[in-house]
Amino acid sequence: MTAPATTTISATGTDTVVYSCDDHLDLRAVPPTLWESRLPAALVEAGPRVVDRNGERVWVCEGRVLGGSGNPPNAALLKSLNAIGRAGIDDDGYRAGTAALRLQDLDRDGLAASVVYGPLALGLPVTDPTLMDAVYAAWNDWAVEEFAAAAPDRLSALAFLPSHSPDAAAAELERCAAIGHRGAIIDVFAIDPGDPAWDRLWGAAAETGLPISFHLKDGTSSGLRYQVGKWQSAAFATVLPLQLDERLAIVLFSGVLERNPGLTLVLAESGLGWLPYFLARADMEWRELGPKLDYAPKVPPSELFARQVYATFEEDAHAELFVPMLGAERCMWASDYPHTDSTFPESRRAIAETLSGLSDADRHLVTAANCARLYGFPI
Repeated sequence: MTAPATTTISATGTDTVVYSCDDHLDLRAVPPTLWESRLPAALVEAGPRVVDRNGERVWVCEGRVLGGSGNPPNAALLKSLNAIGRAGIDDDGYRAGTAALRLQDLDRDGLAASVVYGPLALGLPVTDPTLMDAVYAAWNDWAVEEFAAAAPDRLSALAFLPSHSPDAAAAELERCAAIGHRGAIIDVFAIDPGDPAWDRLWGAAAETGLPISFHLKDGTSSGLRYQVGKWQSAAFATVLPLQLDERLAIVLFSGVLERNPGLTLVLAESGLGWLPYFLARADMEWRELGPKLDYAPKVPPSELFARQVYATFEEDAHAELFVPMLGAERCMWASDYPHTDSTFPESRRAIAETLSGLSDADRHLVTAANCARLYGFPI
């Protein structure tokens, strides 16, 4: 197992370990034969596989093109935006999906461990329920048996949970807990999290102790989308964290957290700044409207958040203000490797610059202890 690098990060010169709670393995970097080698033979043709289309390698599933595989023919712009390319590291497009190379990059960045969000985080559309179950199970097995197996104390690729039924999601979560997963993600935009039927999943999460992540996706209500090299990419990235506001409001006010006190949720790439206002507003509405509603939580929404929800962030210019407002025990730092906004390979410098205003104790919680405790990493 590769040993993590140790570098000074704190304003007082204290050496410490750093964990990233939200990194990525996008579809483009997924090993091309992952699903073909693991799906039942009858499902291989319909499942995700790489084919050549007009001189480019692309992923297809259920007859639809999902995206590219490896580097595109004109990769210069993509490499200039990707954190790996910016660092001048050679990459054929699959580096982030190769555990041994990923561990080299963890060492280069001075990080002890990484929680990895696979392609479901930004969209892995599978419409047929039977195929979805098989595709997600194949990913979940690969994530433990091959990817994380390279360094179980340093890598954790989160499990994918099917969204077509609460029973299927709960059953897969229980299976994943048994094979060694540390957490899971469900496409919260594909379900109604406030529907009591989904208590089957939330209850299973409480029983297994695995946190459930809600991650940002690739669209907005206005149709604004990330377009490489165009102004829309900056506009999209600006508003992206706010995607989770409605889902958080639903789980706070519908009773999801109150009915399932053992459930832990992670708001992945939510950022911090909007949350103090959101929670203050939620508490105000709880006080004003609660007595007049058919249901209201017994405690203010901010208390539910403080008990059961984590928020993740990367660089935040005002983190020293927002972390104390939310509670350092509720915030987790991430490098977002290898995305455009990633702090790689200067994460230690970024932490020193943006979190130096926090106390040593709070900074340790935010950059290491919370993530280690939540996902069961050694520290």
